[in-house]
Amino acid sequence: MLLSSTQTVPAGLEATWLALNDPAFLKDCVPGCDEIELTGENEYKVRLSARVGPVSAKFAGRMTLSDLQPPHSYSISFEGQGGVAGFAKGRAHVTLSAEGEAATLMRYEVEAQVGGKLAQIGSRLIDGAARKLADDFFKAFVGKMEQLQA
Repeated sequence: MLLSSTQTVPAGLEATWLALNDPAFLKDCVPGCDEIELTGENEYKVRLSARVGPVSAKFAGRMTLSDLQPPHSYSISFEGQGGVAGFAKGRAHVTLSAEGEAATLMRYEVEAQVGGKLAQIGSRLIDGAARKLADDFFKAFVGKMEQLQA
């Protein structure tokens, strides 16, 4: 599965970068997220609940940041196990660029794979659920950034 999009964040480049690297801020923005905990340099433990079509699962996994070029870009590797529901793993690249002093353009590209029961429900449902998760995340992220800027 491949996903990419561009979002305008109503905050400066530095503030957007800091928010993207704040586990508590991100936890509040990721739908179904129960925990994002720093476990090492640029490594996090992640727990979240997700539903894809008829399959619901609690995922436990890890996320690693690499290729950090503050405050402009980084890559994220992730993998998670959802018990009998299966697994998800992949990689994302996030790029930030200033749009004046009060806005940041965020671009992301995600490549992910799923296995187990998740893979059996079909790519249309998985792609739709992934897009909804991304849309919900960015709606929450932009909303929290707007509140901080007010």
